[in-house]
Amino acid sequence: MSAQLLSGRRARMERTTSESSVVVEIDLDGTGVADISTSVPFYDHMLTALAKHSLMDLTVRATGDTHIDVHHTVEDVAITIGEVLRTALGNKAGIRRFGEATVPLDEALAHAVVDISGRPYLVHAGEPAGQEYHLIGGHFTGSLTRHVFEAITLHAQICVHMRVLGGRDPHHIAEAQFKALARALRAALEPDARLGGAIPSTKGAL
Repeated sequence: MSAQLLSGRRARMERTTSESSVVVEIDLDGTGVADISTSVPFYDHMLTALAKHSLMDLTVRATGDTHIDVHHTVEDVAITIGEVLRTALGNKAGIRRFGEATVPLDEALAHAVVDISGRPYLVHAGEPAGQEYHLIGGHFTGSLTRHVFEAITLHAQICVHMRVLGGRDPHHIAEAQFKALARALRAALEPDARLGGAIPSTKGAL
C-alpha cells in the first residue's frame, strides 16, 4: 500500500485493512473539485471544504466498520490523504513552502500556518473546553478534528500550527479549522516563479 505518482503533481493510493477500504486521488494543480464519499457525512463536508479552498482536486472513496465507530474510517482516510499529498509534492521544487491563513465562520475563527518542511509536526490549540466530546452531525466526534490533522501532518511530512481563536458552535469550530488549513495549504503548495524551480531550503532538500 503505497501512493503512486500519476502525472505532474497528481497522485493516487488504495489502502485496505481489516477496518477500512480507502481510495484517494489528489491533483495539487486542480481547481478545487471534490468527489467525496467516506460514509461519514460531516467528514465528507469537511473534506469537500478542504478541496474547495485549497484548490486541490480531491477524490475520496472509503468504507469501513462505521457500525463500531467512525474513528477507523476517518483516521484511515486522513492517513491516505497524507501519503498521497506527500507523493504528489515530489521533491517540492519551486513551491512557496510556507502558507498562512486566518478564516472566520460566523462566530468561530481559526488560524493555520503550514510549512512543507519534510518534518511532521502538529501544534493544535485553542478549542474550547468540551469541543472534543461533541458529536457533530450525529457521527463525527469533536476530538477527530485534531486526529485528522495529526494523521495528515505525519504522513504528508508537513508542519502545521492550528489555533482556534474563538468560537461557540462545534460545527463552526471544526469547519473553520479545515478551511484555514485549506487556505494555508493553497499558499504553501503554489509554485513561486521567482524560485525558478529551485527547492526552497538552505539545505537544498525538503
